[in-house]
Amino acid sequence: MQILNSNSTEGFDLICKKIHRMLNVGVLGAGHLGKIHIRLLKELENYNLIGFYDPNTDSALEVEKEFGIKRFDSIESLLEEIDIVDIVTPTLSHFDCAVKAIRQSKHIFIEKPVTNTVEEAKQLIGLAEEANVKVQVGHVERFNPAFTASKDFIKHPMFIETHRLAQFNPRGTDVSVVLDLMIHDLDIVLSIVKSNVRKISASGVAVVSDNPDITNARIEFDNGCVANLTASRISLKNMRKTRIFQKDAYISIDFLEKESEIVRLTNVEGEPDPLSVTIDLGEGKGHKQIYFEKPTVEANNAIKDELRSFAESIENNTTPAVTIHDGYNALDVAHRIIEKLNLTKENLTL
Repeated sequence: MQILNSNSTEGFDLICKKIHRMLNVGVLGAGHLGKIHIRLLKELENYNLIGFYDPNTDSALEVEKEFGIKRFDSIESLLEEIDIVDIVTPTLSHFDCAVKAIRQSKHIFIEKPVTNTVEEAKQLIGLAEEANVKVQVGHVERFNPAFTASKDFIKHPMFIETHRLAQFNPRGTDVSVVLDLMIHDLDIVLSIVKSNVRKISASGVAVVSDNPDITNARIEFDNGCVANLTASRISLKNMRKTRIFQKDAYISIDFLEKESEIVRLTNVEGEPDPLSVTIDLGEGKGHKQIYFEKPTVEANNAIKDELRSFAESIENNTTPAVTIHDGYNALDVAHRIIEKLNLTKENLTL
């Protein structure tokens, strides 16, 4: 056995060096979000960005020049040179792009919604499991620092209220606001409520587009939890707030301002401290003391964190943070809400 000299720089480097193989990644789609992914992938030490493909020649040439990366002529030629494909194309093409990647045994990061239809998502699950490749869906709010700072406080939520309001933007109006905005909150709700959906009610209005621009949905779960979600893309101001109520606690998460607040109640033994904030339960039931907490929220880039987490799941052979099953579940509930909206619309026209 070779004994390394502790005074040797070479020996020190051998001891301290961490062997790390960068993952070759390629991006499909170089639009607004695709360019953000390209920039972040170039910065992440887990990845070696090989190049990208986008069918729009003019914009692809601009991206090639701006980022100094290779522009491939086809999806197939890009897939030949990578380990992972990052799919940031329009939703309609998600399924076809993913199938091509799976057939080449490539791991997939795919933007939300995972596919255009629930049936496509179901097929993709089967194909991915058969090929033994990892798939992560880009539900980026899971990595919002206000949410991650609050997760440990969430225990058996029983009522959830979400508001995701945005000022009007023509981009995205080709689909319902449910798939455009509400799906973010659907994924968050489904990730914290460990129960099956029992009933869905919904109403919505198409104000400036041909699809609902404002929608409210009520989701009832088997365990008694109720989630009331509102999404609008015709608001005067932006808002992304979620309020969670559970036994002896209230949790407020502001996804836009990246702030969270926890209000907890605990039983008071004997007489309460006159300087504390308490609630008299009445009729000799004692008091509860109120604690206000603001968890430390560390600034981050949520997209960068989700991309990094996917690389780590591959390197460590662990389950991705947002699985293809999660993507399927959010999409399934979203389409069930849309079905309710369509049914209401049909009844109104009778």
